[in-house]
Amino acid sequence: MTDELRDRLGFDAPPIISAAEVAVAIADGRPVALADMRPESDDGTPVPRRPGAVIVDLDTVCADPPAPVLGRHPLPSSERFAAELGALGLSPHHHVVVYDDLAGLTAGRLVWMLRTLGRPASLLDGGAAAADAAELATPTPPPTSVSAVPWPTEAIVDADEVAATVAAGGTVLDARSPERHRGEVEPLDAVAGHIPGARNVPFLSTMDDDGHLLDPGRLAERLASFDEQTVVSCGSGVSACQLALAIEQINGGRPRLYVGSWSGWSTDPGRPIATGPEATP
Repeated sequence: MTDELRDRLGFDAPPIISAAEVAVAIADGRPVALADMRPESDDGTPVPRRPGAVIVDLDTVCADPPAPVLGRHPLPSSERFAAELGALGLSPHHHVVVYDDLAGLTAGRLVWMLRTLGRPASLLDGGAAAADAAELATPTPPPTSVSAVPWPTEAIVDADEVAATVAAGGTVLDARSPERHRGEVEPLDAVAGHIPGARNVPFLSTMDDDGHLLDPGRLAERLASFDEQTVVSCGSGVSACQLALAIEQINGGRPRLYVGSWSGWSTDPGRPIATGPEATP
């Protein structure tokens, strides 16, 4: 978050924020916008939403269509992303607080995208349940015009840079479940396994049984050795964003994202594939 934005908002925007902190910001009249990334139910039952919250779809707002090598959730062009944000009313003046009911699996992607562009955004600790418990509510933001900002090249890596990071002894993290990392199951991609040399740090390991972020001491024990030089990956560059935010919350540095992740790596001809508990802490 830039000093200019911090001065304009009157407060900082941490990577992950509590519902109590959001409630105080709203009560103080600060420009908070709530973004709900829960999809509509398959059976047509309405999903209860917080007053004023905008509904954000992962596939249409935060990703381009799947493609070999690029993965299941490539980043949209900066122009299209800006247009989608404008249609939702999410202006650069807002502190966007994002949540889902999947422990931040999808919501983290939007937060990472916004913060990478220098915009104030936070993942709501505890998700939709926390928003309901705190009775968060904001005015519905009207559509607005948002200028496109290019994706910073230093925040994103491709498969070649991932391979080079591993070869140089750098750290690449895999935020998927242990069984997916080991290649024992693969529910989404055609090939099971992991990037050789990648360490498995499941994004869910940053949370307690109630779906809240671990206390700072326990989180630091798990994530203290990772920083902005770390590369995070997952299945398709989505859940890895939550892990990147947790690392930023503890260490201040935001890791680089391999957007294609396993869905890109595993469809790239000639890329090596590993299975088993290699490099798993």
